Amino acid sequence: MDCAVYLLQTMRTADPKAPTKEKIIASAIKLMLAQGFTATSVDEIILDAQTTKGSFFHFFKSKEELAKSALERYVCGQLERFQSAPFQKEKNPQKRVFGRIDASIAIFKDSSLPKSCLLGNFAQELAATNSEFQSVCAKMFTLAVEEFARDLKAAGCRDSVGLANLYYSIIQGSMILGKAKQDVNIAIENLKHFKQYIKTQIKEYGK
Repeated sequence: MDCAVYLLQTMRTADPKAPTKEKIIASAIKLMLAQGFTATSVDEIILDAQTTKGSFFHFFKSKEELAKSALERYVCGQLERFQSAPFQKEKNPQKRVFGRIDASIAIFKDSSLPKSCLLGNFAQELAATNSEFQSVCAKMFTLAVEEFARDLKAAGCRDSVGLANLYYSIIQGSMILGKAKQDVNIAIENLKHFKQYIKTQIKEYGK
């Protein structure tokens, strides 16, 4: 199943454009990106969204239900970012592969963007204790891997799924190490190394 199709099927349809609901989801994404699921309280989300607890529970039964909506909205946003990127217009799959890597490097270089991933955060924090979150995170990572693997395969890479897994492992691992060392250049350099490695895996690169 395509990632966009999966996300559209799982997004809640009740009042999707309600301003208050949107503000609650946006605040949840911002706060949970910065400090994780457990450390983020409902009261903090309400305060940041400038709404009331009554409004919160009108839209969401619990913080867990909000977190699922926030994760879906976050992944949709990331999907749209990459689907609308200039490299997607390239007919040559090799250029799409390197365009994706360059786009990821650009994100880490952009000081205005958070150097964190809600999907990765939830996988680390909740997957071991919450089977529902584990299942959702696994599906989203799998779909993301399959999407990149298609371009890698078209570009001539033999182990396209393995390389796509490596790409996402590098991004997630680099963010963890970068947080620990307070050094965003770790992710940038690791992605540059990955780009060079991919060149060795692509047949007739540059022709």
